[in-house]
Amino acid sequence: MPEAASAPAVTRAVIGDSEFDRDTAVVRRAPGVYDTHLSAGWTIISAVNGGYLLAVLGRALADALPHSDPFTISAHYLTASRPGPAVVRTDVVRTGRTLSTGQASLFQYDDEGHEVERIRVLASYGDLDALPDDVRTTARPPVFPPMDQCFGPEDGPAPVEGSSAIADRLMLKLDPSTLGWALGAPSGRGEMRSWFGLADGRDADPLSLLLAVDALPPTAFEIGLKGWVPTVELTVHVRSRPAPGPLRVSITTRNLAGGFLEEDAEVWDSEDRLVAQSRQLARARLT
Repeated sequence: MPEAASAPAVTRAVIGDSEFDRDTAVVRRAPGVYDTHLSAGWTIISAVNGGYLLAVLGRALADALPHSDPFTISAHYLTASRPGPAVVRTDVVRTGRTLSTGQASLFQYDDEGHEVERIRVLASYGDLDALPDDVRTTARPPVFPPMDQCFGPEDGPAPVEGSSAIADRLMLKLDPSTLGWALGAPSGRGEMRSWFGLADGRDADPLSLLLAVDALPPTAFEIGLKGWVPTVELTVHVRSRPAPGPLRVSITTRNLAGGFLEEDAEVWDSEDRLVAQSRQLARARLT
């Protein structure tokens, strides 16, 4: 009897050669000036995802500054970005032996041909590999079911075509206890937890952590709200270079008031290390 044919090997994308890398690429036009193209593949309905945008700006700053790893990056989202061409302008604020600080803005043209600033960020960069190993923490990794007991977009009803292109580029497996909103019974707790990765298998790096903190469904869904929750401000702290393997992301909201809510995110790697934290202020649609 002939031997059964072996299953074809699955080709995984690698850091530097993946859809995420190509879609966040910037081309230096002049010192401090970078051309880029915002991909429609990272949109939710017509909105370009804020974490993806932060990664684009983060890549430009990594080229402009003498250090390559984001330690802290704060972004104010001024106007809604659109898929298509954009320009990133950077300024070096200060350089030191262990940290360098810069600012960057992303610009696009509106329908009248006027240049409009979409996002402005201030960031400090360093070398994550040079950090000491000493860790003293009370933080604990989130506890939720293994990946095969969690649910992704593919497990729900077919989405409206074009409504969530970003879902095709992510590996999301959400904790069932944070999916009440999908069944019409939100918990009211303002929590969202998920396994996270890129769909093409590319491992995480510091730049993709900027995406990870803003890639889950909004916690507003579990509070009982519907619709888009646009980011006003987002600050990310990258604490360590992530180990290979899927990440776990936990996001909580404790307070919705005056039409605004906060989202606090933690990202844990496959070695149970807290590799990124973030807080964002978002506008909630109350009606």
